Amino acid sequence: MKTHFFTLLFVCCLSSSFAQRTAPDLLPGKQGTLTVQPIVHASLVLTGSGKVIYVDPTGGASGYAGLAAPDIILITDIHGDHLSSATIDSVKTPNTILVVPQAVADKLPEADKARAVILKNGESTVQAGIGIRAIPMYNLPESPTAAHTRGRGNGYILTIAGKKVYISGDTQGIPEMRALTGIDVAFVCMNLPYTMDINEAADAVLAFKPKIVYPYHYRGRGGLSDVNAFKGLVEAGNKGIEVRLLNWYPPTPKP
Repeated sequence: MKTHFFTLLFVCCLSSSFAQRTAPDLLPGKQGTLTVQPIVHASLVLTGSGKVIYVDPTGGASGYAGLAAPDIILITDIHGDHLSSATIDSVKTPNTILVVPQAVADKLPEADKARAVILKNGESTVQAGIGIRAIPMYNLPESPTAAHTRGRGNGYILTIAGKKVYISGDTQGIPEMRALTGIDVAFVCMNLPYTMDINEAADAVLAFKPKIVYPYHYRGRGGLSDVNAFKGLVEAGNKGIEVRLLNWYPPTPKP
């Protein structure tokens, strides 16, 4: 059911074709600046330490026009709002490294499958000088018929520009998320009925205490989640956590 919903979603997204891409956010630090570029929904581009990382690139090459080509592509899961072989093919270079879970590798074309670095939950690698650790992402309560089962997909923790960056993928406020420590920047999903509502997401964020959190992946079956209310919940619980609101859903241009 989720796959069907997001097929329709991305037809709509492609019709607007990223005409008004959101401006990037800059996070300076002692080891350089981390640049956060929202694309759409689960897709973003991180630039730091002299490297460019595309996370779940979807929607075609037009969404990435004018951006530097990826050194690394991370894929979290098999659904169409995370995995688009056509988009990967349109943005990769001969030197691009793909980091994926096994379930994603199984769906890649043979040429991409051969070049992929496959990580299971809990495994780590260093690629292009960037530390990458795969962590679980799954629905609660656990069920073999859940949209996201434990072990199939990966959330990721990256070490880039001197920062620990957490990318949740599709998950709920699982114990593995709540137990995270030392996270500088977090990207946390919140879209019903596939992941968390804003209350669960805020509660999880208050548990692992990232320095900065970005709500992303926040369009669900009922529309956009109230990220302003999420910001209010987090700030009421811990004023030391900075919630940054960026637009992952650029407006459709008028003809």
